[in-house]
Amino acid sequence: MEDDRDLGPTRLRRVDGQQETLHALPGGQPCGHRWQAQAVLAVNAALAAQRPLLVRGEPGTGKTQLAHAAAQVLERVLITETVDSRTETRDLKWTMDLVARLAEAQIAGATRQAAEQAEERLKPRRFVQPGPVWWALNPTHAAEQAEFAEIPEEAWLCRRDDLECGVVLLVDEIDKADPSVPNGLLDALGHGAFDVPVAGCDPVVRRPAPHPAELVIFTTNEERALPDAFLRRCLVLELAHPDDEEGFVTCGRAHFGSDEVSKAVLQQAAEQLLADRRELLSRGLSAPGMAEYLDLVRAVVSLGATDEERLTLLSQVGQFFLRKHPTMPA
Repeated sequence: MEDDRDLGPTRLRRVDGQQETLHALPGGQPCGHRWQAQAVLAVNAALAAQRPLLVRGEPGTGKTQLAHAAAQVLERVLITETVDSRTETRDLKWTMDLVARLAEAQIAGATRQAAEQAEERLKPRRFVQPGPVWWALNPTHAAEQAEFAEIPEEAWLCRRDDLECGVVLLVDEIDKADPSVPNGLLDALGHGAFDVPVAGCDPVVRRPAPHPAELVIFTTNEERALPDAFLRRCLVLELAHPDDEEGFVTCGRAHFGSDEVSKAVLQQAAEQLLADRRELLSRGLSAPGMAEYLDLVRAVVSLGATDEERLTLLSQVGQFFLRKHPTMPA
């Protein structure tokens, strides 16, 4: 460690080595994430520049887990949103429940409510639901709107007690969205504000000055090229799988601990995975990675009580985790 001081909730701890494993958080909860120095620097740089961090890499490299681990270590609220081809920019800012408004109007007509009462119940603002970006920019304001819209607290994206903690917003698989979505999000995040053109609502949602700026993490599986304008306004971190057995073993140790699984089990699982991985990559096929490795270890730890049983299970069940292409020989 280059600097082991408590840097507070706005930065990760600095490292000068190749990696650091955070076995526990300040509150004592297990983290189980193997931090690479490059990832620590990227998160700190994104926080300092107040720019989003785009994390790229093949599936299973820990892109999504990075956001979860950052939220834990920074002691912030994690808000996640997975986008798809139907996602629109406004969906991530706010939505209006028109179905609920229609139902309310039907109830008002059926019960012959007084005009003033019906007008109050049908105010457009009552049906506006704050989205992930609203909660990330201004959690207190989002909570006020959720309360006005009578959204139950269990459905809020940020608990009442955590409104002042700051937010890590994870927008997963941004490459699946229409190009207008990432560009639209960057406009709102870059200005720290966006419009809500609904009668009765504050016309602009804005990041409050004293509030810690949100950390926004985008992930991509490279299924679609991202707009250049989007890339220019992000910091970019590329994650890769370890290229040797020791790298997988170290990650396995961080997730499971030495009391739960032996190094022999972790080592054999890594040997199996790397052998299958090399063969598939040589054929130009997608290959298993860290996610499959951890799933395999988790399964044999659960199914076997001793090292001997677990080592036998690795050879028996490994095919289900690692050999997923029909042309691959058994």
